[in-house]
Amino acid sequence: MNGQIIQIRPETLRPAAQWETPTPDEIRELIRLTGLNGADVAAMLGLTPQGNKSGRGSRTVRRWTAGDTPIPYAAWALLAHRAGFGLIWVD
Repeated sequence: MNGQIIQIRPETLRPAAQWETPTPDEIRELIRLTGLNGADVAAMLGLTPQGNKSGRGSRTVRRWTAGDTPIPYAAWALLAHRAGFGLIWVD
């Protein structure tokens, strides 16, 4: 990103039926806006069982931010709420 501000498109902040998948840049920006790091995002979303130190949840977050795997809507919506965009899943 090199310090540039990434705009999050309004199409990514809609209820699931009208939602457009965010780009990896948008995912990284949303995570930045939450103030969390990848491990914290994984923990917040329940991607790792408690006590599991394998890092698998963080790996999932890295796959989203690298564009290897699309982020699920539910995870995006919870992150958007945490970042201050409100309840995007409500019409």
